Amino acid sequence: MPPGMESIFLIAAIEFITGMLGNGFIVLVNCIDWVKSQKLSSADCILTCLAISRIILLWITLFDISVMALSPRLYAIDKLAKFVSVLWTLSNHLATWSATCLSVFYFFKIANFSHPWFAWLRWRIDRVLVGLALGSLFLLFFNLELTGTLNDFLINVYKIYERNSTWSSDVSKTLYLNNLMVYNFIYLIPFLLSLISLLLLSLSLIRHIRNMQPNSSSRDFSTEAHKRAMKMVMSFLLLFMLHASSIHLIGWFFITLEKHEASLVFILISTIFPSGHSFILILGNSKLRQTGLELLWHLNCYLKSVKPLAS
Repeated sequence: MPPGMESIFLIAAIEFITGMLGNGFIVLVNCIDWVKSQKLSSADCILTCLAISRIILLWITLFDISVMALSPRLYAIDKLAKFVSVLWTLSNHLATWSATCLSVFYFFKIANFSHPWFAWLRWRIDRVLVGLALGSLFLLFFNLELTGTLNDFLINVYKIYERNSTWSSDVSKTLYLNNLMVYNFIYLIPFLLSLISLLLLSLSLIRHIRNMQPNSSSRDFSTEAHKRAMKMVMSFLLLFMLHASSIHLIGWFFITLEKHEASLVFILISTIFPSGHSFILILGNSKLRQTGLELLWHLNCYLKSVKPLAS
């Protein structure tokens, strides 16, 4: 095993366990609630889809790190490389658009505007979300086509590197950047939708604060809801930018430096998004937060009861 791989595996294991706990908790709580009440709200449905897609994404990432660290030659097998890349693209695409739908849902449920178009869309929020889902499926087709092209390109680069052959670095960079521009456009749409939701939430909050009575001392639930939703959307945007930038740099460093270690570092950085964002969602959701606190309280009581028996 090359030097430094132990640290990479340790960090990967921590991110994997953390992500599985957070996303698994979201899925478990919502599934139990669905079994009990026989229904699931739009927000809970989006959260469940988001968590499931991220669980799949974490498993694929763990497999990817293991292969690249222990036996990178396996990715010279076309079928294996294509299977992993397609599965990664599906889960990453679903996770990105689920988070985008959640941002749009928060905007329509919490923001307050008097424009008739806003009221019309607000009453039809479920149809808006279905429209976003159908639009994401349309973009998924182009995403999969681009993934196949990039996958074939990176496999050829790796095979040339293994044969110690020479290929013009300028040509490989140009081909990679051309594909990267299309990839950026596909993921620019959900980013802009979430950014617009954040800006409009901010505008709605400013207008709400201006309309409040100056001497009002009562607890303002609308302001708290605005701030909580803005934190959720802002955290998604920041982590998504980190995630997308890391994905771009994985292929770029592989082509320019021809070193797997550099790519592994950026894979670990990209995994912060599906792993850490789940806990931000839990803290921002009242039901999940309350269930989590109750679980921690029961766990603490159990540990206190076991401790005297052990001593």
